[in-house]
Amino acid sequence: MTAGRPWPRAIVIHGLDDARAALEAGIRTGCDAITLLSAPDAACFMGAAWWRALVVAASALRPCLRREDLLDCGDAAGRAVEALRLGQRGLILSGGCPQRPAVLERAAPLGAIVLPSRPPALDLAEPGARRRLDSWLGAGVGAGAGAGG
Repeated sequence: MTAGRPWPRAIVIHGLDDARAALEAGIRTGCDAITLLSAPDAACFMGAAWWRALVVAASALRPCLRREDLLDCGDAAGRAVEALRLGQRGLILSGGCPQRPAVLERAAPLGAIVLPSRPPALDLAEPGARRRLDSWLGAGVGAGAGAGG
């Protein structure tokens, strides 16, 4: 996905069970792609290595479904750079982060996308969210969050 295009529908996952549920719903509803989205500021409290391992494990579960993934770094530029070093290519870094231009400069040659805010998403930690997965994904492509420039 490029920053100028809408992202596929996003689902906030908190672990492998959530990822499995999201990917299975994607297949069940015939989605061509979904976005696995971390919790807000997850890079700061779980870390980029944890997110990368989770995404790799989730991808192995359902390799036939195309997926994007976004790690939310809040306003922590250092965590965003760490994530880039670990191979993360979809990040959220607050548009108000003073170091954002430096992170964008590092991300560009890697083909990484750094969004300034979170896209609309269904959070699987919310009560009843799993029951709403199919209708959320069946609604089509989410509204793009815009590029980070």
